[in-house]
Amino acid sequence: MLHPSYSDLMKVVNSEVELGEAPVVNSRYSIVMATSKRARQIISGEDPLVDGDVQKPLSLAVEELNQGKIKILGDEEEA
Repeated sequence: MLHPSYSDLMKVVNSEVELGEAPVVNSRYSIVMATSKRARQIISGEDPLVDGDVQKPLSLAVEELNQGKIKILGDEEEA
């Protein structure tokens, strides 16, 4: 089982969304894509943004997302 859960990660990512706005993330796919992209960045040499004894790049990426160290941009913000 993944800790934190997908629903917990979605809550963290969408926590800064104002009432009435569309959520940044509304599917597991978005969480998977964001964490896998960040894991590839860590593998290619970028420093992790969280401390701890976790060594696996994907676990580091999930923890970074859970702690709010990385953000998933919505379609409007990417442009």
